[in-house]
Amino acid sequence: MEEPEMQLKGKKVTDKFTESVYVLANEPSVALYRLQEHVRRSLPELAQHKADMQRWEEQSQGAIYTVEYACSAVKNLVDSSVYFRSVEGLLKQAISIRDHMNATQSHSPEELPPPPTA
Repeated sequence: MEEPEMQLKGKKVTDKFTESVYVLANEPSVALYRLQEHVRRSLPELAQHKADMQRWEEQSQGAIYTVEYACSAVKNLVDSSVYFRSVEGLLKQAISIRDHMNATQSHSPEELPPPPTA
């Protein structure tokens, strides 16, 4: 009786061993299949997010360029204030000369006011 009982136990051991080897051999395949399923399901959404991010990046770059250009224009205006003051002085001088010339034409030579000094 011992012999059949040993055979039965041996068969159970070999069956369990075979099942374990089968499971271990197929486990990577199952994992890769599940991974492939997940990628196939989530890839369209990820691709859409990538396209959105690229579009937002392009829009941001355009806005950054616009702001930098505006800042440069304002800086150039501030830097040119020296030239505006110079032009203002020249205009005041031209107006003074014009007024002096008008006064010269309307008065006799004895009544002329002194010429403006710059």
